[in-house]
Amino acid sequence: METLALAVLAVLVAAAGAQCPAPADLRAADGSRICAQLYADNSAYYDQCCAGAVLPVAPGTDVPYMPSNWAARVSSLVVATRCELTVWDKAGKKGYSRRFSAGAVPRLQEIRRGLLGNWDNAIKGYYCKCN
Repeated sequence: METLALAVLAVLVAAAGAQCPAPADLRAADGSRICAQLYADNSAYYDQCCAGAVLPVAPGTDVPYMPSNWAARVSSLVVATRCELTVWDKAGKKGYSRRFSAGAVPRLQEIRRGLLGNWDNAIKGYYCKCN
C-alpha cells in the first residue's frame, strides 16, 4: 500500500511540477500556431522550470545562427503537438544535433549531448517543423 501511495505521489508531482505549458497549448497571442518555445531559465525544482525569457518559434523556422542574446542560453523547451525541433550545439547547424518531438523538456541539463556534455545552454542553431 505504501508503494502505491508513493507511486501516486510521484505521478502527481510530475504532472503538477513543471510550469511548462502543455504542447497542445502553444499558441501565439493572435491564436496562430507555435512550433516550440525556448526558455532561458530552469531550476532544480520542476515547478520553476520553463521560466525567464521566452523565444517563441514559428513552424518552418530555420535558424542556423541564434540571435546574440539567445546563443548558448536555452535551458528548457516545449515542442508543440505534431511538431519536431532539431537543435545543434555549434553555429551554422554543425556539431552534435538532437531532435525533440512534441513534449516538454523542463531541464535540458538532463539530456545527454555527446560523451560528457548535456544540452543546457548549448543550443546554437535550430529548425522547427510541424505536420
